[in-house]
Amino acid sequence: MESSAQWGRGSGVTDRRVLSLVAVDLVAIVVLIVVGQLSHGDDPFGNPIGLLETALPFLVGWLLVAPLAGTYARRVATSAFEAARLTAVAWIAAANVGLLLRSFEQVPGTTEWPFPLVLTTTGLVLLVGVRVAVATLVFTRE
Repeated sequence: MESSAQWGRGSGVTDRRVLSLVAVDLVAIVVLIVVGQLSHGDDPFGNPIGLLETALPFLVGWLLVAPLAGTYARRVATSAFEAARLTAVAWIAAANVGLLLRSFEQVPGTTEWPFPLVLTTTGLVLLVGVRVAVATLVFTRE
């Protein structure tokens, strides 16, 4: 499996692609959390600490799992099919890491049903959609 490090080797341009893709993924996860908080009547913009506390376990989960799953490899970033397939696998694993982190007493939040199902499903749709769009519209044109 090609790693993101191999993709970025020897060229600052490809390193920026990987960093851009990481940024897009992290923004998508934060958007997911913001929409979730707004749908529950919370104000993530008035309470940025609450937003950070909610998002951080899932951002950490993604940053741990996504590189290991190979989601930043060139063939994944440039193929809609590969982007959908590996992003789906990575998000399901990353969401579970985030849920596991949230289950610790020191981490605010809950993992009560149906939160895991809603978060995993909506995150799956959002991240796969974003990654397929990026693979189709951005990286295949280069």
